[in-house]
Amino acid sequence: MAFVKNIVIAGLGGQGIVKASDILADAALRAGFDVKKSELHGMSQRGGSVTSDVRYGERVLSPMVPPGEADVLLVLEETQVAINRPLLAADGVLIGPDIIAPGALRNRKSLNVAMLGALSAVLELPETAWVQAIHANLAEKLHALNEQSFALGRDAAVKGAVGQ
Repeated sequence: MAFVKNIVIAGLGGQGIVKASDILADAALRAGFDVKKSELHGMSQRGGSVTSDVRYGERVLSPMVPPGEADVLLVLEETQVAINRPLLAADGVLIGPDIIAPGALRNRKSLNVAMLGALSAVLELPETAWVQAIHANLAEKLHALNEQSFALGRDAAVKGAVGQ
């Protein structure tokens, strides 16, 4: 059976869930994997639930992560943890928003990229692929801020031993 990694990113409309999944998918592509991605927006424009599935590996046939098969559930809003927990595999890793200390970010809008930094600590994708994906998906004026946010999230995950 071919290697496939299943990640679900969840949160609320306006938190950059889709942008975060774009960056993750781009980083996986840059690392040489086959990638499929899907989003569920719901009432996202009004702050409703948003999820995005990203699957990457040797060969990926479907963009949807089946319930109970997410290797990683990355949640940007605490209220979305319980709602999305059934997507997580029994041995899966939950990365919640509490990994980023309140006030740690220079700009709260970069929470999604900080959470990707935390995610990067448990995925075997090269850091260069992540940085290139951030640059490709965000405006140049935001690169430095988001590189700092990514590093902050990665450091927080490593210190917190996420996925260990």
